[in-house]
Amino acid sequence: MAITYLKQAKSRPTAENNDIRDIVSVMLTSIQRDGEEAVRRYAEQLDGWTGDIALSDEARQTACARVPQDLKEDIQFAHNNIRRFAEAQKATMGECQIEVIPGLIAGQKQIPVSSAGCYVPGGRYSHIASALMTITTAKVSGVQHITAVSPTRPNVGIPDAIVYAMDLCGADLILNLGGVQAIAAMAQGLFGAQPADILVGPGNSYVAEAKRMLFGAVGIDMFAGPTDSLVIADHTADIETVAWDLVSQAEHGADSPVWLVTTSKDLAQGVMSRVEPLISQLPEPNQSAARQAWFERADVILCDSREEAAQVSDRYAPEHLQVQAEDLDWWLDRLSAYGSLFLGKETTVSFGDKTSGPNHVLPTSGAARYTGGLSVHKFTKTVTWQRCNAQASNELAHRTARISRMEGMEGHARAAELRLT
Repeated sequence: MAITYLKQAKSRPTAENNDIRDIVSVMLTSIQRDGEEAVRRYAEQLDGWTGDIALSDEARQTACARVPQDLKEDIQFAHNNIRRFAEAQKATMGECQIEVIPGLIAGQKQIPVSSAGCYVPGGRYSHIASALMTITTAKVSGVQHITAVSPTRPNVGIPDAIVYAMDLCGADLILNLGGVQAIAAMAQGLFGAQPADILVGPGNSYVAEAKRMLFGAVGIDMFAGPTDSLVIADHTADIETVAWDLVSQAEHGADSPVWLVTTSKDLAQGVMSRVEPLISQLPEPNQSAARQAWFERADVILCDSREEAAQVSDRYAPEHLQVQAEDLDWWLDRLSAYGSLFLGKETTVSFGDKTSGPNHVLPTSGAARYTGGLSVHKFTKTVTWQRCNAQASNELAHRTARISRMEGMEGHARAAELRLT
């Protein structure tokens, strides 16, 4: 296999950020001890927010009324697509029942969690789409109580469009909170929330660390790092389109890597020559973030064949994977490690990030090797049950007792043999 790096990311330290871990640990301990008082204190210190934490029904309706009608229609369009896709996913999740041996019936049930906490980022950007992705999917799954949170802006609170999206998707409670304090409030069930069974949604490194520390006591969607994207392109791809797709994903942040894997040196060189001029067209702070991501985090890799390109892509296991190449069905069958796949020049990760339907909460940092993204499955427990009659119980008891004694577990053996009587 012969691959050539025409551009390679700078090496970065792999050590965990102990400062973030220490800060988050102190905050979670404080909130565990002092509850709502500590949350209010952090909200004021970190976000400058001194208003109500729980958004009242009146405030919710007022915020929704301020959203322009055309934006409402755009949000409704995205919500409908996301809901329909989630409903199709749910339809694939079946319950079953089987007679394993005569008289022994076993089965499987699908039970949604009771409560979910949905985090909607709101720092540099107002992530309307994240509200749609998390809350809609939880609602379709059958979650009974959904709490939604998002960082506030001083003297404003959560942006109106995010409140509208949360309301449209069915959030039962909206909290004017962001950061670690928001994660802790949902986990503990503060400000009228039900303690969350699962916490979902993207966030900054502090939010991700809080979710990681709370995992076990509550479920989480995944351990998330900075967003990443890879484009596979051959000689048929358009240089300008590939370059914009890379730039648009670098816009997420300075730590968001973008990668180009191609079988065409001409295309690679053309893309590299276009990226900087395109970045210069972005407003600030988007421009600075994209420029740093491109110069420090981007790889451009030249491969001899499409099989080599597929192997490279599978090793990267990107969160987002675009293919702009011939024979799209071959790529669909061949590629095996990605969060979400975008096939053909007519589609783009931007569609998936905002409106097209499949969830945009996806595995990062190579986690696509072993897991997929947020879906109705994340909000659902697949549980099993069994029962048996006297005939089945008799055979099970004899065999269970013998295996148990071989293992040295006498209590198990006697519990089994009781069924013989």
